[in-house]
Amino acid sequence: MKNIDVRIGLVFLIFLGINGYAQKKSKESFDTKRNEVYIDSMMNNALEKGFFPGAQIIVGSKDAVFITKNYGYHDYSKKQKVKSDDVFDLASMSKVLGGTIVTMRLVGEDKLHLKDKVGDLVPIYKNTPISDLTLFELLTHTSGLKASITFYQSLLSTPDGSPLLSNQKSDTYPDLFDTMYVNKNIVYDSKYLSFTPKENYIQIYKNMWINPEFYKTVYQQISVANVNPRGKYVYSDLNLILVQQMIEAKTGKKLDELARGIYTELGISKIGYNPLKWTSIENVMPTEVDNFFRKDTIKGYVHDEAAAIFGGVSGNAGLFANAQSISVICQMLLNNGKYQGKQILKANVVQEFTKSPLVKDGIYRGLGFDKRKPDEFFKENDFGHTGFTGTFFFMNPDNNRFLIILTNRVNPTRTNRLMYKDDFSAKIWRQINN
Repeated sequence: MKNIDVRIGLVFLIFLGINGYAQKKSKESFDTKRNEVYIDSMMNNALEKGFFPGAQIIVGSKDAVFITKNYGYHDYSKKQKVKSDDVFDLASMSKVLGGTIVTMRLVGEDKLHLKDKVGDLVPIYKNTPISDLTLFELLTHTSGLKASITFYQSLLSTPDGSPLLSNQKSDTYPDLFDTMYVNKNIVYDSKYLSFTPKENYIQIYKNMWINPEFYKTVYQQISVANVNPRGKYVYSDLNLILVQQMIEAKTGKKLDELARGIYTELGISKIGYNPLKWTSIENVMPTEVDNFFRKDTIKGYVHDEAAAIFGGVSGNAGLFANAQSISVICQMLLNNGKYQGKQILKANVVQEFTKSPLVKDGIYRGLGFDKRKPDEFFKENDFGHTGFTGTFFFMNPDNNRFLIILTNRVNPTRTNRLMYKDDFSAKIWRQINN
């Protein structure tokens, strides 16, 4: 018996040695100092030029973290430095880190199938023009749906019927929103919106509640939004809104509840929808100064107006997180769905979702995941996603590296697109893969 114990002990020590060696080799193959110098230079230049007020960056591999740093401040007043616990509005990264990951879990459990049709699962779309769209088409953005619908603008009007927005500044249109000026006489639709809590109304901002009857008009608009040829790639928020509806119809549970279950299994807590329910407002990065709909600096509530209409939980947007929580998800995905000995997602499902099934048609897209045509920045097998607020995460399964960049470049305005003109995130991604 004693000899058996000794042999088991030796095997365990060998395992620890191999595992430690693998981590050491992983770190050795990554020149941390050289890459950190490059990232610091890029970040300091970006802050100096006003690409964004603040940022978090993590670089790692499937089994190690090489660089984790915070830069800048919450906003340009420079009163509050970015901390590791601060959470950013992820915008469209939510499409992957929320709706897609939940879908992957359900596909792995044989509860959802890529051939499932919208109308078969969601009764309100039965016998509509979009009833036979499949989960596969939604996830690959080949459904033919238009890119987006500004649902919230139907809740706004002016007393004299004049336009909500103008491209010219004037006494009537004094405040800038994106590239347009906002009518100062905007009226909110009292049939659907309330500025005090009401029974059954859903909170969409700190002082705004919506009548759920409004969703009937939203779903009606989505049901006839198939304006593009089916099979053509058109990136659309509506696709992931429908994925969410399919998930919720099939499981009887809400997207945020299903996502939270996965995050809990991963041991991450700085990620989720409606961040004020699980962190303090001081730990939430501010986004845009919204002079149009919410008349406020958005902080603690989702920036995306469609996700706001749905109470902050939507397939297209709504997640907030810090880089550390996302790094765990990256490691899980690079380890074929496994994290710390637990199989979170089925390995074959991870592989299927992160490939490019339509590359023969010139469509570089995974299932939910963003992929790029190989170029000087991106390789064939890279996968990840970006977000409108200035967020980016990508993984390279060939060398098992990942990069997370979280910024709030839309503060104070979405017109600031400097980081995109400079290929900022792509340059850092290229650097760490060299």
